[in-house]
Amino acid sequence: MKKYVYMFNEGNKDMKFLLGGKGANIAEMIKLGLRVPKGFTVTTEACNLYYKEKEKLSKYVVEQIKKKMCMLERQTGKKFGDTSNPLLVSVRSGAPVSMPGMMDTILNLGLNDKIAEVFAIKTNNERFVYDSYRRLILMYADVVSSLPRENFDKIFEDIKKKKHIENDYELSSEDLKEVISLYKEEYKKLSNKEFPQDVYVQLIEAVKAVFKSFNTNRAITYRKLNNIPDNIGTAVNVQQMIYGNLNDKSLTGVAFTRNPSTGENKLYGEFLINAQGEDVVSGIRTPKHIDELKSIMPKIYSEFLEVVKTLENHYLDAQDIEFTVENGILYILQTRSAKRTSVAALKIVVDLVKEKKISKEQAILRISEDDINNLLHNTFDSEDLKKNKAVAKGLPASPGSGVGKIYFSAEDAVKAFDRGEEVILVRDETSPEDISGMHKSNGVLTMRGGMTSHAAVVARGMGRCCVCGCESINIDIKNKCIKFNNGKVLNEGDVISIDGSTGNVYIGEIKEIEPTISDEFDIFMNWTDKCSKLKVYANADTTKDSVNALNMGAKGIGLCRTEHMFFDQKKILSIRKMILSLDSESKSNALDELKEYQKKDFIDIFKIMNGKPVTIRYLDPPLHEFLPKTKEEINALATYLGVSNKKIEEKIKELKEFNPMMGHRGCRLDITNEDIAIMQSKAIAEAVIEVEKEGLHVTPEIMIPLTVDVKEFNYVKNIVVNTIKQVMKENNIKIKYKIGTMIETPRACIKSRELAKESDFFSFGTNDLTQLTFGFSRDDASKFINSYLDKKLLENDPFKSLDIGGVGE
Repeated sequence: MKKYVYMFNEGNKDMKFLLGGKGANIAEMIKLGLRVPKGFTVTTEACNLYYKEKEKLSKYVVEQIKKKMCMLERQTGKKFGDTSNPLLVSVRSGAPVSMPGMMDTILNLGLNDKIAEVFAIKTNNERFVYDSYRRLILMYADVVSSLPRENFDKIFEDIKKKKHIENDYELSSEDLKEVISLYKEEYKKLSNKEFPQDVYVQLIEAVKAVFKSFNTNRAITYRKLNNIPDNIGTAVNVQQMIYGNLNDKSLTGVAFTRNPSTGENKLYGEFLINAQGEDVVSGIRTPKHIDELKSIMPKIYSEFLEVVKTLENHYLDAQDIEFTVENGILYILQTRSAKRTSVAALKIVVDLVKEKKISKEQAILRISEDDINNLLHNTFDSEDLKKNKAVAKGLPASPGSGVGKIYFSAEDAVKAFDRGEEVILVRDETSPEDISGMHKSNGVLTMRGGMTSHAAVVARGMGRCCVCGCESINIDIKNKCIKFNNGKVLNEGDVISIDGSTGNVYIGEIKEIEPTISDEFDIFMNWTDKCSKLKVYANADTTKDSVNALNMGAKGIGLCRTEHMFFDQKKILSIRKMILSLDSESKSNALDELKEYQKKDFIDIFKIMNGKPVTIRYLDPPLHEFLPKTKEEINALATYLGVSNKKIEEKIKELKEFNPMMGHRGCRLDITNEDIAIMQSKAIAEAVIEVEKEGLHVTPEIMIPLTVDVKEFNYVKNIVVNTIKQVMKENNIKIKYKIGTMIETPRACIKSRELAKESDFFSFGTNDLTQLTFGFSRDDASKFINSYLDKKLLENDPFKSLDIGGVGE
């Protein structure tokens, strides 16, 4: 019979695809000699079998779980289901790829009415036992029975109000018994069943529930956002409970070996005294900083520092560690590679190389393209910031600035985003269900929770600005408003600005600026230059874009879209004059104006790129895109050109196309309007001559767009070559240049062998090629692409990730 369940001491860190990341790392920590609560792992293969058997747990898996539970009883000296010396366990998910907060956990499993009663007497600690029991009922109702958690939360809050108590830990054992009684009544009312007293029923149902949570909407969304496969499954870890809520010598916490926001090599974390692990990450209480542990429990703090050093030296990476202290004894529950901001990721790998822990090649492999992209987060303009006063301050959980209209639910945030609004998601504390709203928001603001809460961890992973634990505000979710201490009230749709680097909250919009590049970025990019076999060019159409491209390490410009150069207020009038000209003279004058604009732009870009390649694409969109759309614009243009509104409206109607993406555009414009190709060729040639006179050598690469046949390509190529020859003759100078084309239709791919004989280079326009190969409009496909992805008809959105099998072929 296949093995589906492993004791912790049977695994190691290399078995993460079988044991999940958590199970594999627990096994590894045991091998390192750390004090880890004992337990066993139900594998990812058992999860996949569960789904294969239509969400039924195989009898073989159940048998193996029961056998491993007997082994765990022998290891711990406790018995599962016993009244006098009960073994209680936690049941936690652990996918091969970390998905923090996306799947479910149940604590204190193994308690029932009889066990709680006897256990309370044995421990002489009624409050601890009944606090653990009420947590079990709450989690079991939520996770296993899928009952509305808010019903149970309301019962709990009502008891606190009734007893005039603010903090959970102030409730007495008698108060907790009352909570438990009401919980069980609510459980029966909602499920038509009694809360299960058989501990093995609790265990098996909990394992099934964790497997089931792998395919919740929030988990699927998280995997989609992070490109995690859907078929990896999750493991389940059944682990002996260690009680951070036993007494005031007990605590629970989460710590990072390095700062996950900045990357600073300093211990960073939080803990709560007399609490269980979920209290820290859920945000129901605002925890203490890890530094305070040094004065509260110096021996534990010192021991924990040694654990931190051991784990980071072993894994050679920053770690996220969960720990619990039970009655003065430290236990390490789990470790994993720490989620971090992109800024932190870059600093950490650069520092690890400096510390000679990893190689430069290893460092490069740890930074993703998303990390590089996230380094471009905006921050607030310092001068504008000085004019504004913070109205509240929370914890700076994820850096960067966020400006937008406030919305109080993930659903409303997504709707607002789809309407084109900038959004800030505001919650008491976030839960995994909020992930879709967080993804669409510019930032997240919560009233409760610490630096390791769900909101903080997920926001950092997404690169979203986040302020947590902002206790000086009152968020009223029901009435959709925020009340500040100064009496101000903001309602849904009002604008706020939040600073994830300081934790400050401001009313209204503060100007944002682009980030500056750090020393670590320069160091890292120099490493990539030395290792890379490919060169990366940029899309750049302006001098500003060209400067940014160089700053980011681009080796040239791979696409300069000349149509983007015409949208300046002056230039748009000249191109409109050219399109609407009624005689050759006025058209010639307009083309001369455009040539001078283009020439100046090309000179500036050539100088900035300082000899690096620049690929210039000739005019691509249909001409109607340059014409006015509104009556006001038509009136203004008619006045400027001295023609009637009717003439302009007739021209707009004449140029209108049913399907402009497949219409009169690209090289087709140059064939029917040769003077446009001549104008652009003159502008390029004269710009090259100008910079050559200043001692700068450039070889522009001229790209003819949308060719589908070699005859078509050669027709436009001859126009370009003859025009440049004429300019060279007039100036008595020779210049170098290349002429290529953009392959963006299926026919061009089929005829590429012939095109290659005449073209100096190809560039692939994969957006157009994708929509023409699939028959999907890139502008309208969003209406159905998500359905295709959800139903697994497509693995990826072909407009975001190249379809290798079809478009690539």
